[in-house]
This record gives sequence, structure tokens and C-alpha cells, in this order.
Amino acid sequence: MTNHHTPNHHASGLLNQVGETLHVWWERYERRRELSQWTERDLHDIGMSRSDIVFETEKPFWRA
Repeated sequence: MTNHHTPNHHASGLLNQVGETLHVWWERYERRRELSQWTERDLHDIGMSRSDIVFETEKPFWRA
């Protein structure tokens, strides 16, 4: 007999994983959006070219 008041640790763990994944995806999206707005001087300071940034920002948010 199933007790509906007992926490389902598997479901809880799955929800935590989904939440963490969504958080990572959001951070990735935000970082790429911010990077796309950097100036040429900013990019030069970190040793990246505009083409490096275009390559990075055109990736989908779920791709590292």
C-alpha cells in the first residue's frame, strides 16, 4: 500500500536536477547575451575576437 504522505525522494531529486539544469541554461543565456554587447576593447582585453564571440553567442543555451 502506498502512503501518499511519504516524500518521494526520487521525484524530489529529479525536480532538483531539473531546477539546476534550468538555472545553468539561464546563466549561460545571460552570459552569452552580455558577451555579445562587449566592445572591441573589452574583447581585446580578454584575448577574444568578435568572431569568437559570434561563435559562442550563436550556440543554443543548452550547449556548453
